Amino acid sequence: MAKSSISVELEIEVKKILEKRAKRELLTLRELVSDILRRSALSTKESTKKDNVDDPFISYFSRKNRKRK
Repeated sequence: MAKSSISVELEIEVKKILEKRAKRELLTLRELVSDILRRSALSTKESTKKDNVDDPFISYFSRKNRKRK
């Protein structure tokens, strides 16, 4: 997969928290941020799938089964 780079500005406290987490998960800060963004993009993609329901009112009150990985 092709890669591109972006710049992100973080508050110092947030960066320290992310660095601790990266160390705990044996990743670099860059790898951790990349993984967080990838997971977020995938979960957003899954949650935007629409139900095939004629009446949107039904979808508001119907139960949805969300499976955890």
